[in-house]
Amino acid sequence: MEQVRAALDTVTDPEIDESVTTLEFVSSVKVSDDNDVSIEFRLPTYWCAPNFAFLMASDMRDAVAELSWVNSVSVRLLDHFSAEMISRSVALKQEFRDAFPGETDDDLKLIRQKFLGKAFERRQELLMRRLLGTGQKSEEITELRMGELMEFSLDPEGARLRTLYRFAWRRLRPGWDDGKLAFVALDGTPLDPTKLSGYLRKLAGVRRNAEFNAVICRSLLAERKAELSTVAC
Repeated sequence: MEQVRAALDTVTDPEIDESVTTLEFVSSVKVSDDNDVSIEFRLPTYWCAPNFAFLMASDMRDAVAELSWVNSVSVRLLDHFSAEMISRSVALKQEFRDAFPGETDDDLKLIRQKFLGKAFERRQELLMRRLLGTGQKSEEITELRMGELMEFSLDPEGARLRTLYRFAWRRLRPGWDDGKLAFVALDGTPLDPTKLSGYLRKLAGVRRNAEFNAVICRSLLAERKAELSTVAC
């Protein structure tokens, strides 16, 4: 069970860049004697965007399926206007356009890439500010290679931010090795150390928008859980 929870920790709400477990979207996880895993999750509202719901459901399925001992994975979305359609399509390993014909021509690849880029920028800003706080100079940070960054001695929070950032860095550019620059712009170009303050201010705007959305999301989910609890009573 702990391994399943750890796998689900790697799945994020694409818009907020927070784990589905941290956001408390996952309402139930069961593992049978035959190692079949059943997951149920609930989103903040009945009308949450189906493309985001589909992304999270398919990512949960894939993350847990990577565990070597898992026999099968079922993911069920609860209390959502397209719950049955999404749950069935994820079980059949269909693409989003198969479940929702006419909604998109790109199987969510462009949407996934867009929000991965936002996650990359948010994580980069937080990690770079952490390094600046330890006394590192702008010139030193912008010249760091990923391998060198991984050897830095950081406090637990800094190490956590580094892990999250490297995960996004490698997903955006899977062909890059640790000899590449650790900190680059979203398009891959090197950063100008003389303009780093302005660059970080720009990224802070991206982060604050996500944090605001996360507050709203948690509030809506808390209300929904309270309503369900009242109905159950």
